[in-house]
Amino acid sequence: MPKTARDVPPPLELLCLKALWSLGEGNVKDVQQVVARTRPLAYTTIMTVLDRLVRKGKLTRLKKGRAFLYTPATSQDAMREVAVRELVDSFFDGSAEKLVAFLGAPEMAAAVAAGAEGSSAEEAATIDTVLL
Repeated sequence: MPKTARDVPPPLELLCLKALWSLGEGNVKDVQQVVARTRPLAYTTIMTVLDRLVRKGKLTRLKKGRAFLYTPATSQDAMREVAVRELVDSFFDGSAEKLVAFLGAPEMAAAVAAGAEGSSAEEAATIDTVLL
């Protein structure tokens, strides 16, 4: 069974992305120092993960001296939207109303249902508001 590419990165890649979102940009050592607060990992492990994120298009890389400088190619909010959409599609049959009902906010479920005829951008904003 072939694997499909996910838009949401796996936990270790997400940890490195979060480090770069907090830094804005950084080299491998910078990312390693931020990641080490919660999970001490080798320099080469961080370097491999960052390289993988560059190949996936989640980061950009610029040569600066002898080191590479990494910058997130997508914002944290954009990644959150993708993650919520994947959650809704995978576990709630694509229905934001089912997600909101599951979270126990019936009044929000009614608001989302009323906006179902509207644009999907409005729906995404409502979902983001509920989850935050």
